[in-house]
Amino acid sequence: MNIYIETLGCAKNASDSELAAGILEAAGHRIVTDPLEAEGIIVNTCGFINDAKKESINRIFDMTEYKKNGGLLIVSGCLSQRYGEELYKEMPEVDIFLGVNDYPSLPEILENHVQGNREKFLSVYEKGFLETGLRRRMEPSYSATIKIAEGCNNVCAYCVIPSIRGPFRSRKMEDILAEARQLAAEDCKEIILIAQDVTAYGLDLYGELKLAALVRELCRIDGIRWIRLMYCYEDRITDELIEVMAQEEKVCHYIDIPIQHASDKILKAMNRRSTKASILNTISRLRTAMPDIHIRTTLITGFPGEDKEAFEELEDFVETQKFERLGVFTYSKEEGTAAARMKNQVREDTKNRRKDILMTKQLEISLVSNEQKIGTVLEVLVEEIDEDGSYIGRSRYDAPEIDNTVIFSADRACSPGDIVDVRITDAFDYDLVGRMEEEDESAK
Repeated sequence: MNIYIETLGCAKNASDSELAAGILEAAGHRIVTDPLEAEGIIVNTCGFINDAKKESINRIFDMTEYKKNGGLLIVSGCLSQRYGEELYKEMPEVDIFLGVNDYPSLPEILENHVQGNREKFLSVYEKGFLETGLRRRMEPSYSATIKIAEGCNNVCAYCVIPSIRGPFRSRKMEDILAEARQLAAEDCKEIILIAQDVTAYGLDLYGELKLAALVRELCRIDGIRWIRLMYCYEDRITDELIEVMAQEEKVCHYIDIPIQHASDKILKAMNRRSTKASILNTISRLRTAMPDIHIRTTLITGFPGEDKEAFEELEDFVETQKFERLGVFTYSKEEGTAAARMKNQVREDTKNRRKDILMTKQLEISLVSNEQKIGTVLEVLVEEIDEDGSYIGRSRYDAPEIDNTVIFSADRACSPGDIVDVRITDAFDYDLVGRMEEEDESAK
């Protein structure tokens, strides 16, 4: 069967789609990139916040237009896991609903499916990390995520992920390293470690935090040039991890830390383990060890009880800490969470206004940070060739899709996946402009 997979949401969902694709191909199915060619369509959904849910539902209805006579429409992922029973009743257009733990059963489900029947498979989480050894790369060959754990034990008051994906389950280190070696053999240059909380890696499986040890082992793999850490919880960023990041050349001086707020009152209401003091201490430790580190964080405005004083504290925090990368979300009231039952819910217009205030401040912070790079030489991973002959890539300080880009010219031809030295000549809010160094020898 020809199968098209549409992926929505985060990098962890993208990893699940690649797992599904690998499982299906191993069973003899063919993955296609055009829904018009598909006999079966899978929409891998996100169900984290309201905007994501709306986008997922819209894409499901979009995909109904591509169904051929006898074709299948399958909805999988977080939205399906969370609302599968309700969606099964309300969306007769969908043939099969699949949860986040049911991808290994896909070949059997397709083989046994009777045309015209509707089915739902919403299994509960596995006790450990489900290792299949099957993955079909959909990302560019030069950059890849590696999921090092599944689920989450952090019971944040606003979050539904633990109820969707289950408790935290670390993946065996030898399996992670085997996948990284295979990716390197396929000419992958960048490895991005992902999980709901990468800094908790190993605690359940080995009885201690093992992220630092894992990163050291990954650095020993020939061919891998960059290693990037995403979704790190502040309270588990150990001195050992910081030391590894500072010492190992392959580890990007970049870290994603979802801080969410800076008011102790709000952090406590969110059921976060961090305090403002601990966050400031971790930022200081990172910047002392790596003066060039670029910290990405996310913040939430309008959490229940966020009064004027709490927001002004957050606003001051953004102004003083000057994060190189920042995303801001408005609080989304999600049923089944502790926060949804809280009093003092904040008005939508207030949430949005506060978000706009922070992002406006961040524009200036980002511009100043970028202007400081003028005249410097950065390693840049080439990703696209523009119509005018210029190149678009990103530096060690930028994760794919969410961060800044570097636009540069060159005297010789470059290809996506090359890593080249670029001298920065101009800067904008979220982009850099430069020219490749003529004597660069680093492209591979």
